Amino acid sequence: MESDKRIEVDFLGEKTIPAVALYGIHSARAVDNFPDRTPFQIEWYKAMGMVKLACYLTYQKFKKEAHSSFSNQELPIPFMDDSVIISLISVAGKLSEGKWFNQFIVPAMQGGAGTSINMNVNEIMANAALVDMDKNPGQYHIVDPIEHANIFQSTNDVVPSALKIAIMRLLLELEECINNHRLLIEKTESRYRNVLRQAYTQMQEAVPSSYDKLFSTYNNALSRDWWRVSKCLERIKELNLGGGAIGTGLSIPRYFLMNVVGELQKLTNLPVTRAENLSDATANLDSYVEVHAILKAHAVNLEKMANDLRLMSADLFHNRQVFLPQKQVGSSIMPGKVNPVIPEYIIGSVHRVYANDLLISNLCGQGCLDLNAYLPVIGHAFIESLKLLINANKASVEGLFTELTIPETTNQQSPVYYSASVTTALSPYIGYHKAGLLAKEMKLNKCSVFEANQQLNLMDATELNQLMQPQNLLKLGFSLNDLINRSK
Repeated sequence: MESDKRIEVDFLGEKTIPAVALYGIHSARAVDNFPDRTPFQIEWYKAMGMVKLACYLTYQKFKKEAHSSFSNQELPIPFMDDSVIISLISVAGKLSEGKWFNQFIVPAMQGGAGTSINMNVNEIMANAALVDMDKNPGQYHIVDPIEHANIFQSTNDVVPSALKIAIMRLLLELEECINNHRLLIEKTESRYRNVLRQAYTQMQEAVPSSYDKLFSTYNNALSRDWWRVSKCLERIKELNLGGGAIGTGLSIPRYFLMNVVGELQKLTNLPVTRAENLSDATANLDSYVEVHAILKAHAVNLEKMANDLRLMSADLFHNRQVFLPQKQVGSSIMPGKVNPVIPEYIIGSVHRVYANDLLISNLCGQGCLDLNAYLPVIGHAFIESLKLLINANKASVEGLFTELTIPETTNQQSPVYYSASVTTALSPYIGYHKAGLLAKEMKLNKCSVFEANQQLNLMDATELNQLMQPQNLLKLGFSLNDLINRSK
């Protein structure tokens, strides 16, 4: 039916739009032009609503300031009616909470530096405001997507500012997830303090160690990640909002330019500031490269942990001691098989982050003169990386460390005492060559160090037992007094 449609017009021509749709001609053209259907990130969409809200509140104050200084006849520019700006403020608040996201039809993969993002939001804002005023969508003579919804704004300052708001919020969430992860590993470290394990270098048996020492390496790595991520907000807090098309502020009121970022700071409670050089903040995206590199470093640490746990819990692993929680059936054909799906999920996720890092670096370098046209793809990849890392941390907490178990063994029954590498601890006391004889005996007869010493009688059994105690195997180095006391 004809009443189910409306005709919208731009300088390229006409387009038919569903009558009740909150999107308009600009969004519809983008959908036609960009056939990819990767969904836009909702976090960015919500942040667009928050930035628009800051713009409208600043506009409202600017209008009040102007009316206090000039009479209506003296006003150099026309201001929109109070009813329109009040409606836009209301709509922006709702959009910042995710309302009408189903009307955001522009895909994540697009060209145009974000114009399609901004116009889709502008059309939603204008049409939702019209509905709020008991008017019909498309009655743009009352509320226009450009004249009103986009007042004193440019795609080139609104869209990147919203992206940074979305990123900062996710960074705070990631920071909390990393700290929760770190605290759980710290508890696991304490639980298995001085529980011996065989250490490996180059996947070969090396020297005795303990599980708490291994977990302490994860704890320290995550502590570094936590600290680095906590500093990321400082690297991206500068916004170009108010700078207009290229950061020069052309066609933007100075009042608006000087106050809009402060308004956004109050709304978000984030430490955003107006960039000193708005043109630099518009043209150069190196801060994204810098911050994403920190995310990549965290991804590397997550992969290391997941790989270690997958290996130590594998059926291939000699004397398997680490048991991961069994999360789901592992095969449709092999009964009883359970796979390490959580480590696999984490490893797959972080490799996506690595791929995003390369994409972000390459496209940030593709900035041309006064603007980077690839911000939509850069932003999508960046937000994806943050969400992947947040979920990887949660998966590790809930699916690995919460129920991870290591069976405790009685003294002299630990697999460590059956590894020839344990004789390294004896070299300072009996020398490398005698320790080598013990190692050879252990390998030939597949026996413990205690049994090998009974056969070769290379040192006193009581002394051997003392040296093999976990507290002695795990202490940091030896002192001359240790050797002097041994010789007495």
